[in-house]
Order: sequence, then structure tokens, then C-alpha cells
Amino acid sequence: MRPRFSLASMVLLLALLFAGAAQAVKPDEVLQDPALETRARALSEGLRCMVCQNQSIDESDADLARDLRILVRQRLVAGDTDQQVMDYIVSRYGEFVLLKPRFSLRNALLWGTPLLLLLAGGLFIVLSARSRRPASTTLSAEEQAALDKMLSD
Repeated sequence: MRPRFSLASMVLLLALLFAGAAQAVKPDEVLQDPALETRARALSEGLRCMVCQNQSIDESDADLARDLRILVRQRLVAGDTDQQVMDYIVSRYGEFVLLKPRFSLRNALLWGTPLLLLLAGGLFIVLSARSRRPASTTLSAEEQAALDKMLSD
């Protein structure tokens, strides 16, 4: 038997597949200048929604995400460069607002510490294994005599 798919189930399946591609940008937010709108969209994709936390502000329907999208567009219309817009947003909301954090000493320490601990643990294991002396495998004359006596009985 072959399963049959109705047209409604196929439409539902396609809608679910493409649901993630929907953007939350409202028509009243879109800038008239296509070049500025493209820049705003690119910047919005790199900013985290502080409410949803794993969505960009471009994808989020939260009110704070809308406010951030509007703020990005206002800064672009005012003539700020992309870097100036990002610096302004980070200065107001902190580096957590970036979906891809900037490289800094703090970040390097955060990502490097587990590797350093793993290397230190491996070094400790190697050095402790080397420092152990193997037990003496030869028997003294007294021990050999006692063993011989036990085996002969």
C-alpha cells in the first residue's frame, strides 16, 4: 500500500518547511532607499533579539526587536557607517546583543580555558605515569628460598 498525500497535507508540509524563512520586518519599517534597506537587513541579521535570545532581530516579532530594527534604520538614515551603528548598539546593550561576538582577550580566555585544562590534565597524567617506579621483579635469596619451600610442599 502506498500512502496518499492530500493537497492540504502537501501545502501544510511546504508551509512548515518555509516557515523559518519568514521575516518579522513590518512594511512600515522598510526604508525607501533599497541600498540602505539592504544594509539595515544585513546589520539586523547580526544582532540578537534580547527577548528571544536565539533569533536575530530581523526574524523576531518581539517589541524590543522592532525597536532595535527601527534604531538601526534611524542611525543609517542619519549617515552612520555600519561599524558606527554596531558600536552604538553594543554601547547601549552590551556585547551580548551580537550574534557573532567580537574577538577579545575575554573571549579568547573563555574559549581557550577548556583546552588549557585538557592539556594540563594530559600533562599531569603523563608525568605521574613516568614518575611511578615499577615494582622490583627479582626476588631476594630469602624470598626465593621461601618460595621454593612452599612449592615443594
